[in-house]
Amino acid sequence: MHVHRPRSPHRSRLTAAGVLLAALSLLLTVPGTAQAAASADDRPARGEARLGMGVVEHDGQGALPPEGLAATTEGVDVSGHQGNVDWPALWNSGVKWAYVKATEGTYYQNEYFGQQYNGSYDIGMIRGAYHFATPDSASGAAQANYFVDHGGGWSKDGKTLPGVLDIEWNPYGATCYGLSQSAMVDWIRDFTNTYKARTGRDAVIYTATSWWTECTGNYAGFGATNPLWVARYAEAPGTLPAGWDFHTMWQYTSTGPIVGDHNQFNGAYDRLQALANG
Repeated sequence: MHVHRPRSPHRSRLTAAGVLLAALSLLLTVPGTAQAAASADDRPARGEARLGMGVVEHDGQGALPPEGLAATTEGVDVSGHQGNVDWPALWNSGVKWAYVKATEGTYYQNEYFGQQYNGSYDIGMIRGAYHFATPDSASGAAQANYFVDHGGGWSKDGKTLPGVLDIEWNPYGATCYGLSQSAMVDWIRDFTNTYKARTGRDAVIYTATSWWTECTGNYAGFGATNPLWVARYAEAPGTLPAGWDFHTMWQYTSTGPIVGDHNQFNGAYDRLQALANG
């Protein structure tokens, strides 16, 4: 005959504590749970993204380029992250061109855009504007129009570079913004076609080879029309995305001696002027 014995209250408390500890241990070791929550907490606020924000995290931070590279012209890119920029100091250090973040998505305008865009022009630099793309928030056409309407236009004054589509790692979520490779190519084409229709210029495409390969399938169809601004923080630009035989600009570091990310235009100053003039 089985005799039922009441469970000890002390034993019940120990069992419950053990279950709780096991659950916590499982939460901390299963991928995509605690780690995902932590990474979500680390995400910047919408609007804070900037050119090359994901390069260090995904491609690493390398050395500055070697001295004495022939026929290059030094440039800088800035965003609201830099605030008011000391343009005379940059000019005196040898920087001759600049790109300034104008917009992001269809929801953000750089609050320092006037000081940065006009200040670089006033000191003598050839300058242009860039748009940080968020393909999960609005269409390519909508974002191109927003960009042109808020500082991303172009004029043939010899001092204005064509606008830049900054298409790279998503700092707010999924690397490829939840788009398939073919959908990403369509989104980029929608943006570049709209920008060309609005301004008469082909937008520069800023990207990194690793991101482009993952998120577009290394699509080769933009190389014949859109200048390439490649991001790689190392001693050489390395392998370029498919379709481009050469880079027009190279972002080589995010740790400039004064402010901003530093870049080299792949040519002498007169070729930079030619790009500005179209």
